Amino acid sequence: MSPERELVLVSNRGPATFERADDGTLAPKRGGGGLVTALTGLVHHRDALWVASAMSDEDAEAARDHGGKSFECDLSGTTYRVRLVESDPDAYEQFYSVVANPLLWFIQHYLWDLSNAPDIRRLEIDAYEQGYRVVNRDLAGAVLEEISEVPDAVVMMHDYHLYTAPREIRLKRPDVFLHHFVHIPWTQPDAWRVLPRDMREDIYEGILSNDIVAFHTRAYRRNFLLCCRELFDLEVDEPNGIVHFEDREIWVRAYPLPISAETFRQNAQRAAVHVYERDILRRRREHLILRVDRADLSKNVLRGFAAFDLFLEQHAEFIEEVTFIAHLIPSRQDVPEYAEYLERIEALVAVVNHRHGTTDWMPIDLRLRENLEEAIAAYKHYDLLMVNAMFDGMNLIAKEGPLVNERHGVSLLSENTGAHEELAEFALSVNPFDVQEQADAIHRALTMSADERSWRAEGLKRVVEARDPGDWVDDQLADIEAKLAGQPPTSAGST
Repeated sequence: MSPERELVLVSNRGPATFERADDGTLAPKRGGGGLVTALTGLVHHRDALWVASAMSDEDAEAARDHGGKSFECDLSGTTYRVRLVESDPDAYEQFYSVVANPLLWFIQHYLWDLSNAPDIRRLEIDAYEQGYRVVNRDLAGAVLEEISEVPDAVVMMHDYHLYTAPREIRLKRPDVFLHHFVHIPWTQPDAWRVLPRDMREDIYEGILSNDIVAFHTRAYRRNFLLCCRELFDLEVDEPNGIVHFEDREIWVRAYPLPISAETFRQNAQRAAVHVYERDILRRRREHLILRVDRADLSKNVLRGFAAFDLFLEQHAEFIEEVTFIAHLIPSRQDVPEYAEYLERIEALVAVVNHRHGTTDWMPIDLRLRENLEEAIAAYKHYDLLMVNAMFDGMNLIAKEGPLVNERHGVSLLSENTGAHEELAEFALSVNPFDVQEQADAIHRALTMSADERSWRAEGLKRVVEARDPGDWVDDQLADIEAKLAGQPPTSAGST
């Protein structure tokens, strides 16, 4: 894409959030979440303005200190141009805690138990109208202000928080190029029938106001095209990845997100990582199993522990010879389903440890905290990495672990993770709902020959190292430029 074009990124979370320093001033710190990590790589690659929600009172104060306009923010040696958008607190609460999480998140990860939930009532409908659409309108309005005198702007929106914002921008600035990357799975048509028809149509009209809609995998791309055809009877060209809507052609693409191998390897050499490594090596038994996740329902933690329990039951020779370290970050504890899920995780760990543990050995070492250095230290020394998510947009853990692992560790990988499309050949592919298959995969991994372990580990590293975030950005910018130039899409419809 031409460097002269103004590039605007839009997401719920921004690259920086503010906190009160000891002297009373506002100090920026890095924003949380994997999406921020991905987009930070994009900003390092290409100058851009980043528009995001004000996530705290301090963020809102920082925004007001700059007159509600964009400003420069220095963070970890990088200068960002940011605009933090303040929304009404009640509207934001409805946007985030009622609609985005859990309603849309549950739909897009197949998490609803449809015999019991959801019940769409006035609360959810009002939250959509008075929360989700309001916050989207606030963010769209900020973008429109920032590009009011920019003729050739490209606006790249990110994720499920912003499905209606493109419509707001398109109506006022039909000349602006709109690109939308969805970082979570896109489900098949029936999953979307949970929503009232008006709400469903509004969401799709919003996302189809973009010029390009992008996903991590070809499977999610196919699902989106199928939804456009089945739910709305739109004309769809699947081979070329095109949806025809309101006399426009929307390109639907897939760009799998890579990690920065160089940066992550540098992180693995931090002094704090070496301290944690020494502790792991001092305590480890013959075999080490690892998982690193948020304690999210979609991550399938309970079935992973159930599979480990079954493995120990069926292969008693591994008693006292294997430890399962689980780094879990508590997630969305204000959502009742998540608080209950974490309680169930802790209860199951207690049962497994009581059933199989001995006086000096605890089968599952549950670590409920966020500590990157500690997790990386475990990455370097696992024999088996478990990534058994029910559904996952990409899952970068499946790429990070094999990159720095030093023991030819094996990857157990759910077929429903986005990373599976790239890594399946060298991983042990499992059905995330088949506990017995996962138990068998644990046994296979821990008894695998050295030659096979080496072949798989080296294959995973080659795939992970083949692309970096710069390639991911370049692929998207190249398609933006091609569409602006009136060129046809590539026949594959994906990278």
